[in-house]
Amino acid sequence: MNANAKLSSTDLLIVGAGPAGLAAALAAAPSGAHITLLDDNIAPGGQIWRDGPNASLPAQAVRLREAVARCANVQVLCGTRVISAMGTQALLLEDAERGWTQHFDTLILCTGGRELLLPFPGWTLPGVTGAGGLQALIKAGLPVRGERIVIAGSGPLLLAAAATARKAGARVMRVAEQASLGSVAAFAAQLARWPSKALQAFTLASPSYRAGTQLVAALGGQQVESVQLRQAGRTSSIACERVASGFGLVPNTQLGQLLGCALATAHNGTQALEVDALQATTVPGVYAAGECTGFGGAERALAQGRIAGLAAVNETRAAQAIWPERAHWDAFAAQLNRHFALDPALRNMPQADTLVCRCEDVTHASLTQCSGWTDAKLQSRCGMGACQGRVCGAAAQFLYGWTPPLPRPPLSPVRISTLLGHPPEAAKDHP
Repeated sequence: MNANAKLSSTDLLIVGAGPAGLAAALAAAPSGAHITLLDDNIAPGGQIWRDGPNASLPAQAVRLREAVARCANVQVLCGTRVISAMGTQALLLEDAERGWTQHFDTLILCTGGRELLLPFPGWTLPGVTGAGGLQALIKAGLPVRGERIVIAGSGPLLLAAAATARKAGARVMRVAEQASLGSVAAFAAQLARWPSKALQAFTLASPSYRAGTQLVAALGGQQVESVQLRQAGRTSSIACERVASGFGLVPNTQLGQLLGCALATAHNGTQALEVDALQATTVPGVYAAGECTGFGGAERALAQGRIAGLAAVNETRAAQAIWPERAHWDAFAAQLNRHFALDPALRNMPQADTLVCRCEDVTHASLTQCSGWTDAKLQSRCGMGACQGRVCGAAAQFLYGWTPPLPRPPLSPVRISTLLGHPPEAAKDHP
């Protein structure tokens, strides 16, 4: 089907074309239902299989993309953003050309996750990014050949980012994992239960990897020049041109919350979309799959996506047959999040003058005097800038225990012409 032929109504709408979204579309396609699969990236694959000039897609990603492209009843809309919910069975969408209201009978949310960025002295210096952000920049064409890079934080994403950087010609000076050596070793000992993950870990292994190492500060004038790390009570400094930090993922639940979906606590303690055995949310006709339901890797997302796709077209028995596969990867997710749990000592990374809300220049010291999000907004406009609390919201939850602010439309930057064509009263049932 021509991807430019934007139909205003579809049987099944899938938001997010990562592993979960691709799997859901393929599972539902044999039903003959008209399916619309959308994503804000330039091509299907999501963040984990992100395409770009310097990207090298795994064979599985290519197979799934090609299989979806062969489905005549699946319309793929890339470069398309969700702006808001318009009632319970329509979303306001926008691409580079125009905005429109997309109606649907059934919805599957595969909105993935966002990188958890924790503030530390120097994190606003040019040259400091997220670990996943560094991967995305390199895949999009950022030249890093010859640059010295330090990658710090927690979880397998650090090794994946290091591998991407090395392949692009960078010198990875250190991969600093905050989890203890004992925790990392205990996790590695479990990997025999998931042979593909054991092989992946072996492939990504780096001689610069250090467990039990915490990020202290990034230093520099006009850009980052060095980074300080602490291991076994001793602080050392490494000269570098880039620092990439990431402390795991936070489920992207904003659209689900806007639709009224309930949240549940995921394996790593974050809030994720609550789903039942068939991946159904608490809102009738709305399913969810992938990392918006909790962090667990591509394999878990693929299994969840297949279950959601089949359930959405009433193929319940076929969906139930995938439950053991999902349980297998749920067990992996539990081990992953258990052994890479964030050390409470990370709450001490920001100093009094460290910015927590970068959009509104709000410091750690000013926020420690606030009782919660409402107070913080009244006193400092924290969370009211361009990112609308996406970055500082998750950070403040970890640092201060605050519940992240509820999402409000628009969910993405939007053209005035799109809003003029779809007046606010169309979404009167939503905040």
